[in-house]
Amino acid sequence: MKLSLNKIHHIAIICSDYQRSKKFYTEVLGLEIWQEHYRAERDSYKLDLKINETYIIELFSFPSPPSRPSFPEAAGLRHLAFEVDNLDTEIHKLEQAGIAHEGIRIDELTQKRFTFFTDPDQLPIELYER
Repeated sequence: MKLSLNKIHHIAIICSDYQRSKKFYTEVLGLEIWQEHYRAERDSYKLDLKINETYIIELFSFPSPPSRPSFPEAAGLRHLAFEVDNLDTEIHKLEQAGIAHEGIRIDELTQKRFTFFTDPDQLPIELYER
């Protein structure tokens, strides 16, 4: 028996500094805010973000979340990857925003170019050229 999955519905991310991460995901990555809720009983924000009208990320804040256990090879989600049209253009934008990135790599299977950088909580993010 196999599940009948349609697509990825969303990715949930817990951040340590809500305002800093909100700014990063909206102003640096350019994701759009779909909904934002403060949940007083949890002292937690939930920010729903979309890209090109597709709901993609739930950004949560919780008081004092534990740190990522290791970098980058912790068990669980390894990284987020976003497709871009021109890697050089997007790297330039990261540099203008003062965000460090790795050097450009070549995928040995597809020969496509990609690079990594991190969000404010050191979650690895990949830009992968179309």
